[in-house]
Formats: sequence, structure tokens, C-alpha cells
Amino acid sequence: MTLSLTLDPNSTPDTAKRSGISVVVPAYRSPGTLAQVVKEVDTYVGPLCENLELIFVDDGSGDETWSTIQSLALEFEWVHGLNLLRNYGQHNALLAGLRQAQYEFVLTIDDDLQNPASSVQQLSDALGPDIDLVYGVPASEQQPAWRNIASKTTKAVIARALGPDVPTKSSAFRFFRRELVTASANANDPFVAIDVLLSWATTRTTHVSVDFASRQEGQSGYNLRSLFRHAFNMITGYSSRPLRFVSILGLLFAMLGFVLVAFVGVRYVTGDADVAGFTFLAATITLFSGVQLLSLGVLGEYLGRMHFRSMGRPPYVIGTRTSPTTEEPADS
Repeated sequence: MTLSLTLDPNSTPDTAKRSGISVVVPAYRSPGTLAQVVKEVDTYVGPLCENLELIFVDDGSGDETWSTIQSLALEFEWVHGLNLLRNYGQHNALLAGLRQAQYEFVLTIDDDLQNPASSVQQLSDALGPDIDLVYGVPASEQQPAWRNIASKTTKAVIARALGPDVPTKSSAFRFFRRELVTASANANDPFVAIDVLLSWATTRTTHVSVDFASRQEGQSGYNLRSLFRHAFNMITGYSSRPLRFVSILGLLFAMLGFVLVAFVGVRYVTGDADVAGFTFLAATITLFSGVQLLSLGVLGEYLGRMHFRSMGRPPYVIGTRTSPTTEEPADS
């Protein structure tokens, strides 16, 4: 069940301070924006809680991102950093940071300053007793038209394939209870989808519309190819519907083949027509071969994922960190 937020004008939001908030920020080649992220978190998130921590996860940037995180961690004791050995992907880096979060509530934001820290109060107010997860979604689209269309199409396909438990309105701007991270305790798949993992823990989600800022530095790492790859990984990694689809497709084409054979056979026996010629046979063989190759490809994807899991390929490996932390604190 995904709830749409409707605030009662006569109700009073819960403005009491949270006991503690862990802010997790995956970072990739963004040394120029990290200091501003710290400033905005301190200004807008700090007053909302008694305890605050900011966890940067450098996803194998290979530039000055990690040295910048180290400098910020030295300057601010509540700022910590993880340096992954290589680039694993945004969701994998986010998972690494979430498993280090120690406070009751977790906020995830991007490193490009598009997720407005000034709107965290709205997300916090929406996280009432009956809500476990709040998404901040853009009130207006900030991306080019092709990117917006591709993103909406991708989300629609994912929602259709994964079922109603995965929210259709989501973003990297999230505020939720830390116990939801326990759903990822046994998630050691190299293909990670944070929103799917969170949906395993709760369906009590909602969203609020906020004004996203324009990107301050660099370009988005997502393009049409990466969006397709992400959607494909989510669908084949967390849903069996593609297997069901190829099973139904195989059944339909088997029935079609039977009808074609019966039709040609009856016409040949009755003398109405000669046996189908080479062109017809070649087209039929090509059609059925294509369906078989499609089915084998889908099966191969699932077998490949099982193979990776059997090899124990990790979702991430932490190389260094700015301060000692306890792995998997969400389970403690």
C-alpha cells in the first residue's frame, strides 16, 4: 500500500526533535559540492534532531573526492566517510552507507545538491506513526524531456514487473526509519536496488512534492543506456515475471505452430495446395528461432545471477574509512 500525503489543515505536525538522524550520501567525482552538502545538512537537518551524523560513501571516484571527504571528517566530528575499492554503482554505495547508520532515522540525498536539505522538515513531518518511509519527489521536472520520458517509462515498467509494493513515485531523496535497513541484512547480490529492499520491509510509504534545485556541478551519470540497464537489473534481480512471460510466449507460439502445421496438413491432404514453399518455411523457422533465443537469453540472465551469487561476489568492498564504525549496525 502506497499512500499519498494529504495533510489535515487543522492538524499540528510533529515538530519535536528526532532522537538522531543519519544522513547517507553516495559520492562520485563530486569534490566541489561536498562542503556545501555538509553546510546544508548542518543548517537544515541539525536543528531537527538531538544527534546527527553524515556518512559520505566515495564510490571509487579516483579523483579528489576522497581527500575532500577526509578533510571534512577532520573538520567536523559528525562527518564520516567510506572509500569503496572501486566503482560499484550508486545503489551499492548507498547500501554500504546505510549499513553504517547508527541513529533511529535515516536520510538519503545525492551529492549534486539537487535534493534540497531545506525540505527535510517536510519529509520529517510526513513521517508519522503510520508511515515508515517518505520520498521527496520533484514538484517539476528538472531534466531534459527525453530523460523525463525515459525515467517515467522505466519506473512504470519496473512497477508493473515488481508489483504494487514498490512505490511508483520515488527518488534518491528519502527519509525513513532505520529498522527498514534490516531488510537488506542478507542482501549480498552484486545487483542492488535500494527501493526494492526497502519495500520488503514496509509498504507504509508516502511522498511529498518539493522543489528540486538544478545540478550545481558535473553531469548525471544516468543516461538512456544506464536507465535501461538499471531497470533490467531490477526486474531480473527481484522478479520472476520475465520467466513467466517467456513461458506464456512459448505456449502461444507452440499453439500457433500447431495451428500452422494442421492448416498446411489439411490443405495438402485435401489437395487444395502444395506443401509450403521455402519462403514460408524459412520465415516460420526464423520466427520460432527468435522466440527460442529470447527465452534462452532470459533464462541465461537468471542463471548468470545465480552463478554470481554462488561465487559470493560482494555488493561492495570498503577500502578505507575516516573513523572506525561497526559493520551492519542496523542488526545490532
